[in-house]
Amino acid sequence: MNALTGALLTMAILGLIFSLFLVLAYKKLKVEEDPRIHEIVEILPGANCGGCGYPGCSAYAEAVVRGEAPPNLCAPGGQEVAEAISKLLGLEITTMEKKVAKLMCRGSIENAVRRAEYTGIETCRVADATLKGDKACVYGCLGFGDCVRSCPFDAMYMGEEGLPHIIEEKCTGCGICVETCPRDILELVPIERKVFVFCKNIERGAVARKYCKVACIACGLCVKAAPEGTMKMENNLAVVIDWKSVDEHAEEIIAKCPTKAIKLDEKFAEVEV
Repeated sequence: MNALTGALLTMAILGLIFSLFLVLAYKKLKVEEDPRIHEIVEILPGANCGGCGYPGCSAYAEAVVRGEAPPNLCAPGGQEVAEAISKLLGLEITTMEKKVAKLMCRGSIENAVRRAEYTGIETCRVADATLKGDKACVYGCLGFGDCVRSCPFDAMYMGEEGLPHIIEEKCTGCGICVETCPRDILELVPIERKVFVFCKNIERGAVARKYCKVACIACGLCVKAAPEGTMKMENNLAVVIDWKSVDEHAEEIIAKCPTKAIKLDEKFAEVEV
């Protein structure tokens, strides 16, 4: 046997030894995956939207099995999925509150004053980071539809008035549009909530009204009309603290707002009429 053949044989033997070592090490160190993780992944809708706070359905399933996350964080799956996971893990079934995205701005083409003509890249994030868009109000909707494009469920569209609309029947409350908006004017709210302050402008009243016809002018009349402790003025803006109580007194509170910044949600307004 020549030197080359001996070297090849030695390498083959070493390769076999290392292979056996790796196989044994794998079997020894292998972490068995809890089969319930796969079962929960099968229950989840597979949207991988991240609305639960985890990077995907598999990561959320692992967290639930480890007891690090509750079974009712999947907004797209809703109550049905929450109940299925709870039954699988033998947990108490809790009611999951249905939430939808809501735009807290009525700064439409008609209502909001334009201070310039924006000719840059037509995305909200770029406009906000550069010239703050073309509206005088730097707290309102920029109108370039980043939120609409981000929605994985086609639950949003841009209206002719320059504002995004949410299709509540399709909205799962995943929160992706909320995270996408650079102005923080999209919020997840209980679907049954009726009354909202549709403004985020914290400028003083006269300035806010100058920029937008339907801005909150911090007059405080709504707070006085609401039951004590259910609303407050904060940074020149009316804030709802107890929405259920405010909903119960919707008529008298809304009637006091001189700019109509506080209104019933459209679906409830239609019912009222």
